Amino acid sequence: MNNSRLVEIWVGIFVAAGLAALFMLAMQVSNLSTYSNDAGYEISARFEDISGLKVRSPVTMAGVTIGRVKAIAFDEQTFQAVVTLRIEEQYSETLPKDTSASIYTAGLLGEKYVGLEPGGAMKVLAQGDEIKLTQDSLVLEKLIGQFISRFMDDSGDK
Repeated sequence: MNNSRLVEIWVGIFVAAGLAALFMLAMQVSNLSTYSNDAGYEISARFEDISGLKVRSPVTMAGVTIGRVKAIAFDEQTFQAVVTLRIEEQYSETLPKDTSASIYTAGLLGEKYVGLEPGGAMKVLAQGDEIKLTQDSLVLEKLIGQFISRFMDDSGDK
């Protein structure tokens, strides 16, 4: 009977460890585990297509996370997506005015993020500024469609 009790305790510990591991995995995948303070400044960028980008997606420069996507809105006048980026306070004097923004895909799960490339301007982006140079998200379905239509056009000419 004592041996049976010891096995039950070990099974309970194993199940608890498994649940804790699943919880940690869920937090990492959902980006909820990242600490978000409101210190910093907000800039915006306009894109034609942001397929897959979400609020709380990372904003990176040279592979280093320097902020997060704060909000995503649709501009009914220009038919563009307006992405608001919160940049951490320590980078307030870092981003030149002619910085460009692109949407990239990372990892096996296909998480989208905003990558910033610095320009050469002497003035820096400040609260409320807008990034003018943007590159939209690549959508796999569009690329496949273009490839197939080009392949069909080329094979029909022969």
